[in-house]
Amino acid sequence: MSVKQDIWAVVPVKRLGVAKSRLSPAFSPQVRWGLAYAMLEDVLAALTQVPGLAGIIVATADDDAGRLARRHGADIFAEAVEQGHTQTVVAAGEWLVREGRGGMLTMPGDIPAVTAAEIIHLLGSHGQAPAFSIVPAHDRRGSNAIVMTPPLSIPLSFGNDSFAPHLAAARRCKIEPNIVEAAGIALDIDSPDDVAKLLAWPVPTRAAAFLQRVLDPRQAP
Repeated sequence: MSVKQDIWAVVPVKRLGVAKSRLSPAFSPQVRWGLAYAMLEDVLAALTQVPGLAGIIVATADDDAGRLARRHGADIFAEAVEQGHTQTVVAAGEWLVREGRGGMLTMPGDIPAVTAAEIIHLLGSHGQAPAFSIVPAHDRRGSNAIVMTPPLSIPLSFGNDSFAPHLAAARRCKIEPNIVEAAGIALDIDSPDDVAKLLAWPVPTRAAAFLQRVLDPRQAP
């Protein structure tokens, strides 16, 4: 199955040096940097395997994240990237609108268990424009993937409790949200419990392999 519409992926990435601060009691800054880098690579690797996706945009001011993105064939977007998740995605969506693009898929860079099959299913279930699809976080509070055709067809407001507000915003715009369950997309890594779930995940990820090497150096090649 390929993407039916002109949809671009937007992945907002904060500076890797300050990523995953909520894990600071468990991991050093160097480990958190490495985890953020590995998770981003997991996300980009999945996106590059989605047939027909019009393009991938990584919205970041981080040089290392930018180099990684380019290695995966992604474009870099630097507008509003220091203003927070919502403002960054909105700015990228506004650029897509100006360019006449058909739609936007946005997901964060900290969902390492995501698979191409999940993204293909999400896009394949997305309706004809105007349409809005969403994958909730595993706690059903956050919004871990959103598809909109056209881009910015509803107001966005990301945060720890954005799922229900996004559903309400879509309905205010007379668009019935398409809620898609996807376990890999749903697992964002913010807490030690999330790390434990990732380490037990049945599908290998770069992020889990990195953590396993950190936690047990005997596993290093």
